[in-house]
Amino acid sequence: MFSLLQQIASGVAMGGIYACLALALVMIYQSTHHINFAQGEMAMFSTFIAFLLLKAGLPYWLAALATLAFGFVAGMLIERLILRPLGEVPELSVIVVFIGLFIGVNSLAGWIFNHQIEPFPSPFPAKVFGTTLLSGHELGTIAVVLLVMGILYCFLRFTKVGLAMRASAENPVSSRLAGIPVSMMLALGWGLSSLIGAVAGLMVAPVVFLEPNMMGGVLIYAFAAALLGGIDNPWGAVAGGLIVGIVENLAGTYLVGTELKLSVALVVIVGVLLVRPSGIFGRKLVVRV
Repeated sequence: MFSLLQQIASGVAMGGIYACLALALVMIYQSTHHINFAQGEMAMFSTFIAFLLLKAGLPYWLAALATLAFGFVAGMLIERLILRPLGEVPELSVIVVFIGLFIGVNSLAGWIFNHQIEPFPSPFPAKVFGTTLLSGHELGTIAVVLLVMGILYCFLRFTKVGLAMRASAENPVSSRLAGIPVSMMLALGWGLSSLIGAVAGLMVAPVVFLEPNMMGGVLIYAFAAALLGGIDNPWGAVAGGLIVGIVENLAGTYLVGTELKLSVALVVIVGVLLVRPSGIFGRKLVVRV
């Protein structure tokens, strides 16, 4: 019984990381109706920036803040310099650009930082007094994810910029008529999604170690979480991340083994697309003929 509770608790911690990256995917999809296949690689690159800052002697939390700022600016620059010039190109062309961005960022990271596996420090203690279910890093990860979700909710719900971003994603034409700078809101959305992805990178690096391919599996889990919760629903993506984290942990321990855990995400993706393409909390689109 204790082992089962431990696996569920660990699944919640990993699910929080998947939820962060899934939320970043959903934010981009809401604005552009495209999936950013390079979201994990952007998070990985930001984590390498944190690693360099830590090696330079910066305290962890100062390096983390600088990394989040880097991720935010990098996301805005990618939208401005790479995606915006595309204009109204066919959807397949945008997919090719995202795949190219994935390959380009991964190759750039390997060229600059090399492919050596590096241990990444955790800011949390190894053990926390009073609990044996979770490690200090797992508890800290849950706390950080909850903090990020709370800040994002307050930003989108109670600030003028957040409300403008939501309006721009929901109806860009009406937003332009209301005087909202939709293009700037889109760039801000890319910056925020990149920042949230950087949080996921910082939290997962102590678990999987730091190297250019570290986010490959995490991105697949995050994609499964976004589809399960609803690709157009940010909070559904969060719920999907937690569900995927728990199911992945339990299946890896009791059913398929750790070597085949990634297949759980693939089963979730195929199952959702076959049974409920809109996800658990997603909106169904009805088209009149």
